Amino acid sequence: MLRSVLRSSSAAAGGRASSLFPDLLFPAASSRAYAKAKTKAKTKTKTKTTTKGKNARSVSADESAARPDDASHAFDDIDVEFERPTDPLPPSYDPALDVGPGGRPLFAFTKSFAPLTRKEACSYVDFSLEEWNAMLPEGLPPGVTKEFEETRRCAVMVRQSFLDLRDNFRRIVDPPIHTGTKNSKKQIVLDGPVSCGKSTTLAMLVHWARSEGWLVFYVPKGKEWTHGGFFYKNLHNEFWDTPVQAETILQNFLKFNKDRLQQLPCQIFDPILLGEGAGVGLMKNVDSMAMPEGSTLYDLIQTGITHTHAAVGVVVRLRKELSLVTDVPVLFAIDQYNNWFTFSEYHELLTWQSTRQIHARELTTVNAYRSMMHDDMMVGAFSHSTAVGKLREQLPDVPLGARLMLPRYTLDEAATVCHYYLRQRLIRRDNFSDEKWKKIYYLSNGNGSEMRWLAPFI
Repeated sequence: MLRSVLRSSSAAAGGRASSLFPDLLFPAASSRAYAKAKTKAKTKTKTKTTTKGKNARSVSADESAARPDDASHAFDDIDVEFERPTDPLPPSYDPALDVGPGGRPLFAFTKSFAPLTRKEACSYVDFSLEEWNAMLPEGLPPGVTKEFEETRRCAVMVRQSFLDLRDNFRRIVDPPIHTGTKNSKKQIVLDGPVSCGKSTTLAMLVHWARSEGWLVFYVPKGKEWTHGGFFYKNLHNEFWDTPVQAETILQNFLKFNKDRLQQLPCQIFDPILLGEGAGVGLMKNVDSMAMPEGSTLYDLIQTGITHTHAAVGVVVRLRKELSLVTDVPVLFAIDQYNNWFTFSEYHELLTWQSTRQIHARELTTVNAYRSMMHDDMMVGAFSHSTAVGKLREQLPDVPLGARLMLPRYTLDEAATVCHYYLRQRLIRRDNFSDEKWKKIYYLSNGNGSEMRWLAPFI
């Protein structure tokens, strides 16, 4: 969006670059000069240097005549991709460099998000990539991964909005004596503008809950539940089964929670309905299977992974079993939650000339986990990167007042972000100033992705 605005503004200038961004966006004054741009400029330069037959005066005249055109096309390569910085990073921790706005410490040294208070808001917490992968083996959100790659460090900023969300669920599990669970919500939908940190906030919440010993059902990519694989009509109801996704769901849930699930017994022993397996059809003369007495939730999940015909039925049964767990707090955390309120990529064949697109609510797995009309703790985060479109304010199966709007960066948060980019050498120290980072903030309107993209141009 920002890049298209820049291109349109340069086109309206009519032969002269816009004076709004002279010192901010031209590569000649940017810190990305050390990063080689993957453009066609190299080929143009080679073409100019091979014109030896021309008179030097004519060449210089041609170049001077071409300069107005170059200025008018200053933003033609605004979408250029840059190589990542290759300068060696400074030491991981250096008191002389780890300085935020106003001389405050840039990093909060902690092993988890649990002990953080309001004093640590607008500071960074640094974990290794191995620690992140160990706590979130289902996968990191794409925005978090891109931030780690471009800054070359696996640190996230602690925002006040995250602390409020964490404390909300902390009060539910361990209510204070004087207030109890008043004003706490068990079901929350994280919404907000593009690149305001919804997925990052959800990932940090999952990290904190698991460090506290909670049982977390984390779905980093809810869109994958409605796209890809096989789909079959369920013979027992009006829904559609997706056995490939069901098996993946069970495998992901085991990655972090295996030891805990081996200690939790099954409490429902009704037969599990069988459906079509992935590419193998129905089982002959068998339409259900029962779990033996004394089975654990780990045994239940292994049954769904081993028997493809039971995968979807086990996913549905697991949702009911998790609602009955009382030994440990259970949290459902669904990213890309808005994909469950629109159409899937599957189509039902009506006639040889027509099909009907299947809605996400008609999928057995989505139907079992989408609803928030229960007493379980659940957080769903919208993701505008999946291009679902704008949904109505009041969603079906979602309680009134569950939607929580996350803001983009405040001015104080933007100051911390830019000092962090300065420390990670995305910004050159000799070009850094309060005036320039504020230009980035106001130009991007606090959009985190655009601020990271603009930072090296200081």
